[in-house]
Amino acid sequence: MDRFEGKTAVITGGASGIGLALAERFAAERMNVVLGDIQEDALETTVRVFEEHQVNVLGVHTNTMLRESVEALRDKAIERFGNVHVVCNNAGVFGTRHVAQPLWEVPEEDWDWVMGVNFDGVLYGVQAFVPHMLAHGEGGHIVNTASVAGITAGGGNYGVSKHAVLALTESLERDLQAAGGNVSASVLCPGFVDTKIFESERNRPDVLTVGNEQDDGDFFGSAMTAAGKPPAEVAELVFAAIREQTFYVLPHPSWDEIVRERTEAILARGEVAEFDIERLLQKREAGEHI
Repeated sequence: MDRFEGKTAVITGGASGIGLALAERFAAERMNVVLGDIQEDALETTVRVFEEHQVNVLGVHTNTMLRESVEALRDKAIERFGNVHVVCNNAGVFGTRHVAQPLWEVPEEDWDWVMGVNFDGVLYGVQAFVPHMLAHGEGGHIVNTASVAGITAGGGNYGVSKHAVLALTESLERDLQAAGGNVSASVLCPGFVDTKIFESERNRPDVLTVGNEQDDGDFFGSAMTAAGKPPAEVAELVFAAIREQTFYVLPHPSWDEIVRERTEAILARGEVAEFDIERLLQKREAGEHI
């Protein structure tokens, strides 16, 4: 895509973090912006701020775990602004209540929540918007938010969900090429970003809560996001990828060596590559965003 003014972008998880930064970047191009988010208060606040800055904006309360909610987001976007040209399936969660447990001990409710938001939500976004984008023929781009956890070993059920998003998006890009339209895709695989993803438990549905659980969020998250890249920098890289039709968007070069080691381990038909968190912490101490 090389023309953005007057076109429409839809972003899930759009009221905070990377999603909000993407919305701000699209608004700077004078695009119409549609924000889908499960946090109603944050959504209302963000819409109000955008309106104060004369942005054409629509906020839609959206639960990406539900297909019908994502389809409603699509329908309301089209009703308000007409054709949709950019879709960022960005909403995501990190379950901190079982982050220290092996996979076989993580409750089914935790799997349902993490996979439901991180993978199903992306799939529903693809299924809801791609047929519309191909049909209107004006061109478009899909951005699916995965993670470096989707291209490295480990990461618990969060890592599993992000590997799935990466695989889905690679298949999506192949299918879009075969369809012969002018719609393309990118997959965003960030490292740590200065967001509130490690506070995701506030949005966990009550029905997917298991008893009296210990929240281990501070065990892993707070110190890492503090060293994260600013969301605006990630959004700038995503915008460049849309403009230049770049598929893989990896904002954190500090992870390159770890990604390379996993790839080499696969080609060597060897053991699972070791994830050395100490190496990343050393890079953080040296002032790099990890």
